[in-house]
Amino acid sequence: MPKSRIRKKADYTPPQSKQATAIKLNSRSWVAPVMLAMFILGLAWIVLFYVTDGSLPIDALGNWNIVVGFGFIAAGFGVSTQWK
Repeated sequence: MPKSRIRKKADYTPPQSKQATAIKLNSRSWVAPVMLAMFILGLAWIVLFYVTDGSLPIDALGNWNIVVGFGFIAAGFGVSTQWK
């Protein structure tokens, strides 16, 4: 039986380059200051509540002042998800 011819392959053919799409980055310079402000405000709210024995920041809320402080801290974490 005759020997078949071996096809010659090209060495290496790099894949076709795709056009790079321009990524538009919006200015998010507001995120870090707002995030830090929320963290500090929440911490200050809780500390003020404990230091004044519950008479400040809002006396009518009572122990719910702690929830408000942690709410500000949670909002800071929510804002942090926008940081790039």
